[in-house]
Amino acid sequence: MATPPSVPFDNPFEESSRTNKTPEACILVIFGATGDLTARKLIPALYNLAREGLLPAHFACVGFARREKSHEQFRQEMLEAVNSFSRSKPADPNLWKTFSQKLFYHQSEFHDDAGYESLNHFLHQLDIQMGTKGNRVYYLSTQPSFFSLIVEKLSRHQLIYPVNQREEKWSHVIIEKPFGRDLQTSQELQQSLISHLDESQIFRIDHYLGKETVQNLLVFRFSNPIFESIWNSNHIDNIQITVSEEIGIGSRGRFWEEAGMLRDIVQNHMMQLLSLVAMEPPPNLQADSIRSEKVKVLQALHPLAMDQMDQIAIRGQYGPGYITGDPVKGYRQEENVNPESTVETYAALKVLIDNWRWVGVPFYLRAGKRLPKRATEISIIFKKAPGYLFEELNSVVEQNVMTIRIQPDEGISLKMNCKVPSLNTIVQPVKMDFKYGSHFGSPPPEAYERLICDCMSDDSTLFARDDEVEASWRFLTPLIHYWESVKPKDFPNYPAGSWGPEAADALLLRDKRQWRLH
Repeated sequence: MATPPSVPFDNPFEESSRTNKTPEACILVIFGATGDLTARKLIPALYNLAREGLLPAHFACVGFARREKSHEQFRQEMLEAVNSFSRSKPADPNLWKTFSQKLFYHQSEFHDDAGYESLNHFLHQLDIQMGTKGNRVYYLSTQPSFFSLIVEKLSRHQLIYPVNQREEKWSHVIIEKPFGRDLQTSQELQQSLISHLDESQIFRIDHYLGKETVQNLLVFRFSNPIFESIWNSNHIDNIQITVSEEIGIGSRGRFWEEAGMLRDIVQNHMMQLLSLVAMEPPPNLQADSIRSEKVKVLQALHPLAMDQMDQIAIRGQYGPGYITGDPVKGYRQEENVNPESTVETYAALKVLIDNWRWVGVPFYLRAGKRLPKRATEISIIFKKAPGYLFEELNSVVEQNVMTIRIQPDEGISLKMNCKVPSLNTIVQPVKMDFKYGSHFGSPPPEAYERLICDCMSDDSTLFARDDEVEASWRFLTPLIHYWESVKPKDFPNYPAGSWGPEAADALLLRDKRQWRLH
């Protein structure tokens, strides 16, 4: 008998000993599977999980969308997507073939009951064929207006299981942002969902929480006493969180006209970063323990005073300008944008936290489109050292700054003062710099890889809880309503390629501070 040819790679669906995650057998159903998110992020994430041996052995993925296509057409489109967007390309045809046989397609309108009935039948067939045990993950990669409808249909057709069946089979629902448009709509959506789902079944995804550098915040803070001991108002002067993007709105004009920077970036991404930086040590690493500490931070945010909105909250909109030397158009000239739009593409806030750890420490948040560079970072600016020792030497002693770079060039740097080698005493700031890529030899995994794996493992640590979302909306809704009622008169107020409106600089100058990244 001929010896079978050796397999040059491990079974991509075997559980790996390199992780403590144990994803269970399941079927992942992606609603809105013909959208950009599926092609750019979700299928590449699944492929990389398979390549790393982190998908369960018994797994299938079903794309649910309106367009008609066969399983093979869907697989071919996803191959093109992985080739274009994955951090690992499918160079080995055998590996891709193994993975692609787990991909299926189901055509239906979101409101069509017959489509859900046939989906139920198809999923039961896959359970038998793939050994997926009835377990389900439903990923709602759709417009927010469809969230309640899809969940109601899933419940009506018994595609969602009661939580008391968890020992037999389970069902989870992943919901993309935005979770509502303000406090009231968020509460209404929550009430709609919990009429069909238990809170433990709802996974509100924010891809920022899946980034390796964001996850490292907890390890960095709570496993290094040298830093945790100075992580308070006794030593820290201010904290700055920046989300800067070179790109404009592009083809997302319709979405952006309804969202704006405050809803799209500040309410979720930046509030998540703020709560992780400012939270108290949790009693353990259980999901609810960590999320409860994050909620306490959001609940302690000092309310934004209506009579000071224009001083503590700055908005902007980019006009025509230059990015890396090339001319770009202003927001009002973008596709599907109102030529007289007053929607913000830039937001900057001064935030205070009313608790003992952070009393008197301002948190400055800013996020903008068409800024000079792409960067997401957290800067901890420490208090000044007494300067009298070096005054007679005419040396400037700068503040120590610790910077946590979320993206790109992920890493942590610390700026401190040192003497320049010479016969004179000259003080100069120097930087200690740690980079993930150069130290660990490879870039960190994509955020969606971690988050999808966590959902299949029933680990909700990196997903937002209902009270966390509500606390964030409760803080920002007064500002949202104020900006909607008081229209700006100076838009556009910053050229593309600049660091935003002058009023944002004045926000810090009034406190005798300045933005670190400039």
